[in-house]
Amino acid sequence: MKVDNNKLAYILPNFFTAASIFLGVLSIFASIAHNYEKAMMFIILSLICDGLDGRVARLTNTTSKFGVEFDSLADIVAFGVAPAMLFYFNLANEFGRLGVLASALFIIFGAIRLARFNVTTGTYEPNVFIGLPIPTAAVVLSIWVVFVKDYNFENKIILFFVIALAFLLSFLMVSNVRYPSFKKLEFKKANILKTLIIIIFVASLIYLKPLEIFTFIVSLYTLYGIARAIYNLYIKKKVKNNER
Repeated sequence: MKVDNNKLAYILPNFFTAASIFLGVLSIFASIAHNYEKAMMFIILSLICDGLDGRVARLTNTTSKFGVEFDSLADIVAFGVAPAMLFYFNLANEFGRLGVLASALFIIFGAIRLARFNVTTGTYEPNVFIGLPIPTAAVVLSIWVVFVKDYNFENKIILFFVIALAFLLSFLMVSNVRYPSFKKLEFKKANILKTLIIIIFVASLIYLKPLEIFTFIVSLYTLYGIARAIYNLYIKKKVKNNER
């Protein structure tokens, strides 16, 4: 009995999508058990699987409408429900209805972000995301929850900061703020050595302080989009004033 290689090629990217869902479910169970570091790691592993499914599909030329829809359903579990549960069970539950609202809006706006992405793909430049991608929002929220818990921050101001961060991430996902996608990076030969040195330097910092450096990197990426949007608004306003 011969196995159709083309059918196997279609199965492979969907396998990574299924793995992403499974890891998201494991993260939810870990959050319920208050193993917040393990829950965060499952979300990061799910992010890796999510990145692989699309790349494998493109490399094997097996992209399909089913794969796109399956991927979106996987994302709402792994990057919507899982980080919201990590956020709620380890921090937001101390704030009653406010914590419930922050957790729920993160999932709802994440679903809206995914739906909008599916219907607008191909209508704007491929090197940017319109709105903060839900996997990025999931990682930012998860890392900050673990960071606060790891350092035993009990100050109400710090805890309210994380609550505010959840609301901000929810808004950014459905906003028109642009973020670099890094999907089509092109490195010139002259810059390869510089890039390698930067990667080695960053990897060394991550080795020394993984949680702190990852928190800094994902926070910087989030702030970059906000700063860029504010700068563009300032430039547009300045141009309009000069035209008067």
